[in-house]
Amino acid sequence: MNVFGVDIGGSGIKGAPVDLERGELAQERHKVLTPHPATPDAVADGVAEVVRNFDWSGPVGITFPGVVTDGVTRTAANVDKGWIDLAAAQLLSDRLGGAPVTLLNDADAAGVAEMSFGAGRGRKGTVMLLTLGTGIGSAVFIDGRLVPNTELGHLELHGHDAEKRASTKAKEDEELTWQHWARRVQKYLAHVEMLFSPELFIIGGGVSRKADKFLPLIEGIRAEIVPAELQNNAGIVGAAMASAGR
Repeated sequence: MNVFGVDIGGSGIKGAPVDLERGELAQERHKVLTPHPATPDAVADGVAEVVRNFDWSGPVGITFPGVVTDGVTRTAANVDKGWIDLAAAQLLSDRLGGAPVTLLNDADAAGVAEMSFGAGRGRKGTVMLLTLGTGIGSAVFIDGRLVPNTELGHLELHGHDAEKRASTKAKEDEELTWQHWARRVQKYLAHVEMLFSPELFIIGGGVSRKADKFLPLIEGIRAEIVPAELQNNAGIVGAAMASAGR
């Protein structure tokens, strides 16, 4: 059974049909750049372009980089402020010709995919997925059940929004070495571990492809730390799962 998933990120909007039996993309994903400013109308146009690329008709699952409740986007840290308190699922559905849209937080979608098909499969206790990208997204699971919209990238760390210090955007903007950036990620993980005492951290986002460059540099964390197995496709897979009610 194939279902369509779209992942709206701070830098790109990507999507593809997903094979929900295997938890894999059924076709190579299509990506467009996230518009700047990332206004609701401009982003909706990008989503429609991705979906049209596959001549897809039918339900679509879509992720959003912020808090989502009942199809309404409540925060907008890395996109235009016009998203705040917007009936975004309805806007996106209208732009897709009335197709049913299921909208959820991007990290929650990635986490759901990893718990079903990736690094969190079969894991009990407290598991946390952290996506390191334009910002830092978080998904928290207790015995496999999601606690939605945690947004732990906005914890204060040494007087700063944590994602301003430890996201991959911070690494790129400040031209940090892997060693220097890994120390920041380590401090962030230590702070989150103090608050939640998870058994497992799953590190997602595009940088998970380069996990060997920074995960071995992180020390002093009690929890197991592993890269996301679905890497940067996790959000697409999770969006499709949500659309199918999984």
